[in-house]
Amino acid sequence: MELIQELRVLQTGVQILAGFLLTLPFQARFPSLDAFQKGLYLADVSLAALTTAVILLPVSVHRRLFRQHLKAALVASADNITKFALGGVGLLSVGSAALVFDVTAGRAAGLTAGGVLLAVLLVLLVYVPARLNREAAKRAGAGDSAA
Repeated sequence: MELIQELRVLQTGVQILAGFLLTLPFQARFPSLDAFQKGLYLADVSLAALTTAVILLPVSVHRRLFRQHLKAALVASADNITKFALGGVGLLSVGSAALVFDVTAGRAAGLTAGGVLLAVLLVLLVYVPARLNREAAKRAGAGDSAA
């Protein structure tokens, strides 16, 4: 149930970003974007579509394997897929922020914003969970040796 809730949050975030991206070509200023900006835009749209597909994958797998007594395999695969989807959402956030900053404040601001956000997301999505996992393992190991 917790994994399903996490996927719902991810899906909502991707839908909002994708919706934002899909409106851009219909704005008056869009034709004035340079090649880099249009390339970044297309990469973001592609990443949004792929991330949406990845988020839908656990639902498809679950529907296929439902009632086959494979709950552990389903949960493990959904966990791995969700981690991959988190990466997609993170990259989509970086690309979208870089595009907005690039268009509104210039290339240097766009690259800086994208780089800073990438660094922050790496800390939040990779380092912090890994550290918490190590600390939990240490506590579990200390609990085992005390018993």
